[in-house]
Amino acid sequence: MSTVVNDEKIPNNVNLSSDKKLQRALEAWQPNFISWWKEMGPAGFQTDDVYLRTAVDVGQEGWAHFDYVKMPDYRWGIFLADPVKDRTIGFGDHMGEPVWQEIPGEHRGTLRRLIVTQGDTEPASVEQQRLLGQSCPSVYDLRNLFQVNVEEGRHLWAMVYLLQSYFGRDGREEAESLLERRSGDENKPRILGAFNEPCTDWLSFFMFTFFTDRDGKFQLLALAESAFDPLSRTTRFMLTEEAHHMFVGETGVGRVVERTAHLMKENGKDHPDDVRKLGGIDLPTIQKYLNLWYSLSLDLFGGEVSSNAASFFANGLKGRAKEDHYDDHKALEGTYAVSRFTDGKLITEDVPLRNAMNEVLRDDYVVDCQRGVDKWNRVLEAAGVSFKLTLPHRRFHRHIGLYADVFCDPTGSFIGKEAFEAKQGEWLPTEADKTFVLSLMQKPIYDPKQMAGWIAAPRIGIKGRPVDFEYVRHGEA
Repeated sequence: MSTVVNDEKIPNNVNLSSDKKLQRALEAWQPNFISWWKEMGPAGFQTDDVYLRTAVDVGQEGWAHFDYVKMPDYRWGIFLADPVKDRTIGFGDHMGEPVWQEIPGEHRGTLRRLIVTQGDTEPASVEQQRLLGQSCPSVYDLRNLFQVNVEEGRHLWAMVYLLQSYFGRDGREEAESLLERRSGDENKPRILGAFNEPCTDWLSFFMFTFFTDRDGKFQLLALAESAFDPLSRTTRFMLTEEAHHMFVGETGVGRVVERTAHLMKENGKDHPDDVRKLGGIDLPTIQKYLNLWYSLSLDLFGGEVSSNAASFFANGLKGRAKEDHYDDHKALEGTYAVSRFTDGKLITEDVPLRNAMNEVLRDDYVVDCQRGVDKWNRVLEAAGVSFKLTLPHRRFHRHIGLYADVFCDPTGSFIGKEAFEAKQGEWLPTEADKTFVLSLMQKPIYDPKQMAGWIAAPRIGIKGRPVDFEYVRHGEA
C-alpha cells in the first residue's frame, strides 16, 4: 500500500518530496490556485468554519477525515489509488501488454488533451456555483455545496499533477490555463458547453450534480481503464469522492419532489399555479429543469459516431466503463446501430463498434440516470400523486453529434425548427420559470434548525451528525 504524507505543504501519496523539480513546480502553482479559489470559489464564505471531509488515505476504509476547516485552508492533495500488481492493458490493440508508467511519444498530445478536458470541468463547476451559498435552503445543503466545491478543487489538483509530472513545459502551461479560463466568459470560456451554462439556483444545482456529475462518473470510469497507469490510478480515487456529488443531486431533487407532493396532497391542489402559490416548485417545472440538464449532459459524451473514440479505444487510452464486464475487449468485429435523420426521415445504420464507443458509454449513463428518476417517481407514487417524471429522448435538445440542431420533441420525434420554437416553453425552463424558482430562494437559511419551504428535510445528517447540526459556522467571529 502506498504511503500517504499529510504533513507536507501538498499532502500526497506519490512521494512528491523525492522529485524536487516537480515539487517546486506544484508549490509555485499552489498560490495561483489559492488566488483563483478566493476570486472564483464560494463568495462570502471564505472565512467560515465548514464541517468537511478531507482525503487522508486511499484505502477503502477510513480514507477521509471530518472536521471544521476554512475552505482556503483545505488540504487539497494528490492521491492515486494503489497500483494493481502486474496490471496489463485490458482492451484495444495492445490488450495484454504491460500498462505504461510513462507516456509513449505517439500518444502524448492525445492524452494531454484528454487530461486537460477532464481537468477543465473541475474549476468550471466551482465557478458556476460560486453564488449559490447566498440563497441556500439550509445549513445542511450549504455544507454539501461546499463539500462538492472543495472536492472539485482537489480533482483539479489531480489533473494538474499529471500535467506537471508527465508533460513538461506544455503541462505547466496547460495547468496555468486551467486557472485562466472562466465559466460563461465570452472570450475565455470553459471547454465543454454544459460548464458554461448558468447554475444560479438550487434546483439547477441539484440537477447538475445528478446529471452532469454523473457524466463525470462515466468519463472517470472510462479513463480508469486507461493503459496510462498514473491516469488510471488518479481517476479511480476520484471516483471515491464523486459518489457524494451524485448523492447530493439525487437526494436534493428527491427532497424537492417530496416537498411538492406533500404540499399538493395536504392542500388538495395539483394545478401548477396553485402549487406555486403554496411556495412549492410545481412538477412540470421540475420536469423542464430535468429536460435541460439531462440534454446538456448527454452532449458531454461527444458524437454518436466518432473516429476519435475509436482511436482512443484502439490505442488503450480510454476504454468502456467497467471493461471487465464485456466479453470482447478488442471490439474489432461488432457493430452498433445508430439512427440519424435524413430529409426528416429516421434512418438506422450499423457502424463499427469502435466508432460508437461514445454511444456505448452514453447507454450506460442513460440506464444509471433512469434509476434515479425511478426513485423520484416512487416518492410521488407513495404520496398518491399520479404525475411521473421522465427522461426525454436522447435526440431532444442536442447540440453535439448527429442530433445537433435537429429539432425533436421529448419523445424523439422530428418536428422541425418552427414547431420546436413554438413549443419549447412547454419543455424547457422559460425566463418566467427561472424567475419564479429564483423568487423562492431570495432569503438564505443560515439557522441550522430551519429549512426552506420548497424542499423537504433530509432523513439523516452527515457522518452521524443530526440534520440540524451546525455544519457551517457562518459569520461567527
